[in-house]
Amino acid sequence: MAPEIKKVLIADDEPDILEIISYNLQLHGYTVFTAKDGEHAIRLAQEVHPDLIILDIMMPKKNGIEVCKQLRTQPAFQDTIIVFLTALNDELSHVRGLEFGADDFIAKPISPKVMVSKVNSFFRRINKQEASKAIEMGDLRIEPEEYVVYYKDEPINLAKKEFELLSYLASKPGRVFLRNEILNKIWGNDVIVGDRTIDVHIRKIRQKLGFDCITTVKGVGYKFEL
Repeated sequence: MAPEIKKVLIADDEPDILEIISYNLQLHGYTVFTAKDGEHAIRLAQEVHPDLIILDIMMPKKNGIEVCKQLRTQPAFQDTIIVFLTALNDELSHVRGLEFGADDFIAKPISPKVMVSKVNSFFRRINKQEASKAIEMGDLRIEPEEYVVYYKDEPINLAKKEFELLSYLASKPGRVFLRNEILNKIWGNDVIVGDRTIDVHIRKIRQKLGFDCITTVKGVGYKFEL
């Protein structure tokens, strides 16, 4: 599987902060999107599906806690890393943030080195969890470490790309994965493949499983449902 370029969304109403964070994260290979207020952050998150969201607590239109609360109600953002960027030191703000689904806090003023180190550590932690965590839904079990899929405890033989594709879609049930997302994740940017490649692999997965757990969202992409 090709290395995935992680997407980071930063929301802050201070242009200088957006610039310094974006610049340093891009230097370290991240794709960065920026939003200037809470409503913009929600729209952008729904559009690009970032792996990490950094929210300033004090933002216009919707503050960071409101944005976090709204995103966490949506299945696509249940497992997304959400971090608050804040100059607030009071314990109440931190407690409220955690109650509404924040994973951590990063304090202002911002040190670029600390920011990059924090972001790297978030992804290392998530990658370790994903590498070892089996996906279980009903009678279906996907074992990433073994590269084996079980249905009713019987192993099902999938080719490498078929297994990676099924695991990727099943990692967030109910979320619609865009075709470009799938191509970049499973085949990488350097491999030229067409949309039909995904269709063929999904058809083979359905045939081998003996049932349909992947829904085609016409003109958009695919989602896993069981």
